[in-house]
Amino acid sequence: MRRRQDNIIQHKLIQFVLSGMLVRPLLFTSTAIASRSFPLTAAMSTSSTTSGNQQCGGKSAVVFLHGLGDSPAGWSSLEHQLPSLKPSLGQDVHYVFPPAPTIGITINGGFEMPGWFDLFDWPIGISAKDDTTGKNKAAQQIEEAVEKLEKDMGIPPNRVVVGGFSQGGAVALLTAYHRRKEGKVPFAGCVCLSGWLTMKDDLEITDEVIKSTPLFWGHGQFDDKVLYEQQPHGVQILREVGVDVSDAAYPMGHSSHPKEIEAMAEFLERVLKKES
Repeated sequence: MRRRQDNIIQHKLIQFVLSGMLVRPLLFTSTAIASRSFPLTAAMSTSSTTSGNQQCGGKSAVVFLHGLGDSPAGWSSLEHQLPSLKPSLGQDVHYVFPPAPTIGITINGGFEMPGWFDLFDWPIGISAKDDTTGKNKAAQQIEEAVEKLEKDMGIPPNRVVVGGFSQGGAVALLTAYHRRKEGKVPFAGCVCLSGWLTMKDDLEITDEVIKSTPLFWGHGQFDDKVLYEQQPHGVQILREVGVDVSDAAYPMGHSSHPKEIEAMAEFLERVLKKES
């Protein structure tokens, strides 16, 4: 009986938790992915698209993290969608979609699924407990991906935007702000879609990061997974310390909205057009 209940919990979480760019909440099956308007690329793609004549300010990169129960393929259509909205995001912009490890998730009865860190509360409100070890491990994985971009492609961190959806957005915030200590080059920007600010008691942001790493935060007004309260709460904290935050709310649940992707494209074009 317990096994059956756990299976039901797992099914519901996978079906409804983090649906990414689909308007309705579904697991990313091949059928669901194939229905999108933009073709998909390989999961760990770092190839650049070539549409458009404008260029951002030299080589740059977008590192985008998927959400719980998803895979890199769930968001890799951004590599085509963003340049279709802003041609400057095609030429010389590389896209990286790292895969989360497969881990046990406490709210899912301990069942394993792709996730950046463990979750102890459901829904995820501003009092949600932190998996500090898991979150720091996830952030380290992203830092290593950024280091590889510089080593292999000559793209420094100040030409990289880190972003993500839901759990991925939480890790992006952690990577861009908490962990860029003195001596580390700040990122060009950060994108958080339907995510949340974690480890708030440990938030110390250097003056250089505050000046150099603006944030775009989009969230659904009817989000009942990562509650909408997370956005104004996190935005207020970051603004109070001086971070340049562009925030927008959309009439949706835990998903993505076409207007949100348009706003994200505008933000990316702005921060990546800066001279390298």
